[in-house]
Order: sequence, then C-alpha cells, then structure tokens
Amino acid sequence: MKKTMIKSSLSLAVTLASTQLFASGFALNEQSISGMGTGFAGRSSSVDDASIVYGNPAGMSRLKRQQVTVGVAAIDAKTDISDASGSRAGTNKGDMVPFIAVPMGFYVNPIDEHWAFGLGVYAPFGLVTDYESNFQGQNFGSKSIVKVVTFQPTVSYAFNDKVSIGFGPTINRISGSLESTLNVSPLLGAATGDGRVQVKGDDVGYGFNVGLLVQATDTTSVGLTYHSKVTYKLDGHTEITPGAGVPAAVLPGGRYDAKLSLDTPENVDFSVTQQLGDAWKVYAGATWTRWSRLHDITVRNSGIVPVSPFDATGALAGTITEEQKWHDTWAYAIGTSFQVNKQWVLRTGLSFDQSPTNNENRSPRIPTGDRTIFSLGAGYSPTDDITIDVAYSYLKEEDVKVRNTNALGQSYNAKYENSANGFGLGLTYRF
Repeated sequence: MKKTMIKSSLSLAVTLASTQLFASGFALNEQSISGMGTGFAGRSSSVDDASIVYGNPAGMSRLKRQQVTVGVAAIDAKTDISDASGSRAGTNKGDMVPFIAVPMGFYVNPIDEHWAFGLGVYAPFGLVTDYESNFQGQNFGSKSIVKVVTFQPTVSYAFNDKVSIGFGPTINRISGSLESTLNVSPLLGAATGDGRVQVKGDDVGYGFNVGLLVQATDTTSVGLTYHSKVTYKLDGHTEITPGAGVPAAVLPGGRYDAKLSLDTPENVDFSVTQQLGDAWKVYAGATWTRWSRLHDITVRNSGIVPVSPFDATGALAGTITEEQKWHDTWAYAIGTSFQVNKQWVLRTGLSFDQSPTNNENRSPRIPTGDRTIFSLGAGYSPTDDITIDVAYSYLKEEDVKVRNTNALGQSYNAKYENSANGFGLGLTYRF
C-alpha cells in the first residue's frame, strides 16, 4: 500500500502542463513581435531588430546601429471540454488558462565591422493552468504555474559580408508551483473531504545559444540556430493537506523537502529568407525540438509520514515517478512580408507544430494536440529611429482525448478542443 499512497497523492501533482501558447509542450515562441507576424518563419535568417539575439545571435552583425527592442505578447486561450466522465462529480468549464502576458527585451551594440555585442531577457518556457474549484478532473491536476526567465549576453563575429557566427551563454531561472486535489476515500472505505498536494521549487541552470548566418546570394539568406538543453535540479517542498475526516495516523499533513530534476530540451532552427524584388520577401523554416528528454517527472521527497494501517513502516519518502513519454517534434512555418513604403511593412505566416504528448499519458495538465497557427503583423516606422510592431495569431488544435486512472481507482475521461488568440506589441529604438 505504500506505493499506492505515494503515487495517488503526490505524483499527480508534478506532471507538467500546457500553456496553450504558440509552441509545443511548455515552450514559448514569443521572443519577437516582428517574427510573430510571419509565424516565426525565417526566425534564424531574417534580421529585423534586436530580437535576433534570440532568433540567431549571428544576425547581430547585420545591425549597423545600436538599438533596443522591447515587446509583450498576450494570449487569450479557450478550451471546450465535452464527453466528460469520471469517478467524481464536478464541472468542466474548461476556462483553465488565464489571460497571459509574456514580456521580452533585447539590446544590440555593433562594435566595429566584425564584432557586435548584445543582451537578451526573455521567457523560453512557461505554463499556467488553473481549473475551477469544482473541476471534475481535479484529482489529476488542478493548478500549474511554471516560469523560466533567461538572461543572455551575446557576441557575434562577421568574417565578411557573407558569413557570420554568434554565441551567447544563457542564465536561466526556473520556478514552479503544481497542485492537485487529494482524496483517499477509496483507501479508507469511507467518505473524506478533499485535501491538497502542492509542490514548489526553483533553481538556476545554464546553457547556450549559437548561430550561423550565411548570405548565400544577393537575395537569399540562410540561418541555423542551436538552443542548448538546460538541466535544472529544483529544490523546494511538498506540502500535504489531508482533508477533513482523514485520521492523522493514516495521513497527517505537513511540509517535506523535495527535489525535482528536469531538462528543458534543445532545439535546432533552420530557415531561409528570399527577397523577391524590392517589396516582397518570403520565409520558410523548420524547428526540431528534443522533447523525448521528458520521459518522466521524478520527485524525491524526504520525511516520514505514517499511513497505518495500510503500511506499518509509514514511509512517504523516496522517489515518485510519473511517466510522460514525450516524443521529439517538428514545427514548420512559411511566411511573407510586403514593404508598402518606407514607413509600413505588412506580414503574414502559417505554422504547423507537432505536440510531444501521447494518447496514453495525456492528462488534464497537458490536454494538447498538433497545432495550426495563422498569423498577421505589421511594422510602422514613423522615423528612421523608431519602429512599432504589432502582430495577431490564431491557434487551433486538433481535438484530443484524456483518459486517466490512478492507483486509487479514480478516473477522469474527456474530450478537449483548444484554441487561442495571441496579440503582440513591440517597439524598437535605434540610436
């Protein structure tokens, strides 16, 4: 019974969730508003502003003036839950992703004709899901918040006007809080009140971004960017609130030290930008992400909690593992821009993004499928020193099904239909 108690109460609280944002898994794409307008096609081959620090650090060599780019993307997600069933009664409103804002900021300083220096602050990963208090599937996840903030100092070197490279170490801080409802009625054979399990932790991890940019012809640019994996060893705690009617001898509440190891995946972006005449550009890109690193989520708790009479040793310590079995993904994007005049440029793009989840392990925390994203954008430059970028994206996911059963015999099954609207606003100032 020890393993039953452990897995039913805690492992459900450490599963990662989807943000409904515009990248697969819990990755974020929102590091550039100008790039958002073309669906992030040409992310590593098109140099529009200082956000190239993230898109391809080699591209800083193409910027001839010192500049700052700041922006924010806002996400309004919608989920329809249908055909829901489970071992407990409850609601299925589906409104579990709050209105989210994702900020970003970049700086580039060209030093001479070869060297450039840049800085970036952005969010490469993150998630927020928060179901209603009476959610039917709350035994399998009720609230999830994970934030990653990255600081990236960067240098680039141009060998000539055709080839440049760039490199930037990344300093990444992750923090998270994951919650689930805890109800041990099936073990006691009597009705008890809902308790809660909350896992919190944080850490700082290190990685790097490296890029290559080649002006293959007078009208064709080719870019390749590698974003490394980052390994985190989160330190935090697991807090257990047993619920009304649960005897202390069975499951007393308390706070226990917890450790969680997690790798955010590396990805490779390849893209091409083609100039067509004076006004038109077309973009194409593909991104591979190694989500198979997320095979499982493992929490190591310390502390002893009696669970008599189910386990005379009373251990609620040791390793807790929840399988994920995510797989590697590809994302593809095409886009175009039209330079209307010196002040205005219009953009559009279409993206296809695979989901890393599988049908067997999908939960209410990760109810996502493959995505199609349509984007529009515009840039307005009232002077040579200032550009204002706006973007809009609409995301639609394939319908997916959640089928969950835990060690206590509790279950939750439902069909999820997800969509989202994204809005972006950015400003670039050159000096």
